[in-house]
Amino acid sequence: MSHTPVERVLGTIEAYPTGTRRVERVALRSDDLAKRLLRVETSVGDLGLRPPTALHDGDVIYADDEVVVCITVDADDVLVAAPASIAQAIEIAHALGNRHLPIQRAAETIVVRYDPLVEELLREQGVAYVRELRRLREPFVHAHAPHTHS
Repeated sequence: MSHTPVERVLGTIEAYPTGTRRVERVALRSDDLAKRLLRVETSVGDLGLRPPTALHDGDVIYADDEVVVCITVDADDVLVAAPASIAQAIEIAHALGNRHLPIQRAAETIVVRYDPLVEELLREQGVAYVRELRRLREPFVHAHAPHTHS
């Protein structure tokens, strides 16, 4: 198998002109999306990904006359919390931040990886939530800002 370097995304599969070419989807975990260097196996050989920015679900990473290769992201097991008020949202976001857990905001909800301790926290705080498998467009990222706990 050959090793082809990929240093840019060609577009998104929704907008890419595939024509009669076969579309091959390469599954990645959401954690892989933010990696600066990644190797994936495809029918055209190994692709060495070194994208300038994080990858996203649907990104086209390779195309030739016969095939278009795009990224698909495996679904993550997440908790989707729907705080009832701004005060409750701030309180739960602060508690999750103290645990150094990466979160995402989706509309009026807070999305966090499933963890039984987080589920217990949400239940104890009376925050409405659901557990679901969700395909994330963006990776969970940790904010590494210096801080102290008082």
